[in-house]
Amino acid sequence: MASSVTENYFINNKDYANQILEQERTNPTNLELIRQNGQIHIYQSPYRGSFSTVIRDSLRNAALGRKVLLAQLMKGGVNQGVLNPINLCGNLIWIRSSNSYDQHSLQDIKNNEGLSNSVRDSTIELWEFCKNQLLSGEQDQIILDEVFRAIELGIIDCEDLISTLESRFISGEVILTGTSIPKKLLLIADQVTELRS
Repeated sequence: MASSVTENYFINNKDYANQILEQERTNPTNLELIRQNGQIHIYQSPYRGSFSTVIRDSLRNAALGRKVLLAQLMKGGVNQGVLNPINLCGNLIWIRSSNSYDQHSLQDIKNNEGLSNSVRDSTIELWEFCKNQLLSGEQDQIILDEVFRAIELGIIDCEDLISTLESRFISGEVILTGTSIPKKLLLIADQVTELRS
């Protein structure tokens, strides 16, 4: 008697499975793979150059196998730029502006239009590279170091940054650093951290 109950159970389950398969054939469901974007983290500090923990964490992530882009928008001086990125740990692309604000005095930049245009153009070139990376989905983590300084100086448009972040295609986090954060960016951030001395 036990074997007939088992056989009936098996037959009933088999019939049920066949019914489900037939329903799928006649009325297929359209499944779509959705890739979820990672979080936006903002790190704020009262002074420049205080984001060593962010840079340390990016190196650790790269050593663990994650693809990381570290873009220092307002730093230069190591012969980098879009054409000369440095690759660390095999997974971290470290890139700086080819001609940046910290390489010159503010007075020299204000008094020399050619220098001012060169600095602006190299920072915009780096920002365009970063935008492409945000939209491509190739990186697991992207750090835009001192992006708020670039907004403050009018090099990067805040609305351009927001629209790029809203349409980004990255599964990991995007980290933004700087000293003064535009309020519009606070509204789209998942986490805001204030670093103190």
